[in-house]
Amino acid sequence: MPPRKLTLQALNRVLASLDAARNGRALYALLTGFCFAGLLLASAESALARADNVWGAIWAGLALAAAFFGVNTTGLLLMDQARGEPVRDVVDAFFDALLGAHRVLLCLLLVLAPVAGAIGALLALLWAVRLPWIGTPLFGLLVPLGVLMMGLLAFCTVVLVGPLTGPAIWAGRSAREAAAMLWRQARHGLLEAAVLMAAVLVLSGAATAAIGFVVVSGGRAMALMSVLLLGIDVPPQQLMAGLFGYGLRSLGASGAPVAATPLGMAALVGGGVVFALALVLPTLIYLRGCCAVYLALQQGEDDVT
Repeated sequence: MPPRKLTLQALNRVLASLDAARNGRALYALLTGFCFAGLLLASAESALARADNVWGAIWAGLALAAAFFGVNTTGLLLMDQARGEPVRDVVDAFFDALLGAHRVLLCLLLVLAPVAGAIGALLALLWAVRLPWIGTPLFGLLVPLGVLMMGLLAFCTVVLVGPLTGPAIWAGRSAREAAAMLWRQARHGLLEAAVLMAAVLVLSGAATAAIGFVVVSGGRAMALMSVLLLGIDVPPQQLMAGLFGYGLRSLGASGAPVAATPLGMAALVGGGVVFALALVLPTLIYLRGCCAVYLALQQGEDDVT
């Protein structure tokens, strides 16, 4: 296969990921999925606090399922946007995710099974180092081999398998086709994928920094106005805590002053809403960027073939 080159069109696709914040349906789907997952995790924590490990494990598993299907629902909506197609209804996307999200897990299994075999072979060779006569020279060969192999596997996982498995399935590929695409990309276009994913991470990091500044500055201003100007009997730490995902239990455990009043609870709930939005928006941009990288790489693959 001829070598592929990065193009301005591919970078423009990635920069267009900032439009993800305007996809109201995707924002609603991801926010709903995270909220359900958070509630289920709270139930798991409560069950484990009562030493009810069975129900704790059940609630935790349901929380993972809610997050998984929420991300896949959001990914389908973002893939529609990335392709320039009409964004489907959230309910339709949810049922599509229920019917097709298992292909993501199957694709991961197809990709990681050979990787597990390679790691097993490396472990077997490391065990053989114990043998006399061949142990020392064998270990001398295994050190550079093992370092390069494990490093490349970790790099491919971060650059290809993690970010592009979902978009390949959301674009309509089967698990086998998606796995073949990932292996082909690892052989012929790893550098291009790495550069584009680095651009996605830069965009996501910039969005996180901007949102963090808005939350912190706005939270401090609101806390000062509420406590000092309005005379609300709620500690400023409690007003700020909800913005960072803390609750009454975590505040009490840290020794911070807590006001168990209706106003204090309202401050935590309102801050929790802001925290959820601050968490969802960078995630939305990252998922949209992964879709853009997948489409850019696929277009480059079509161009060279």
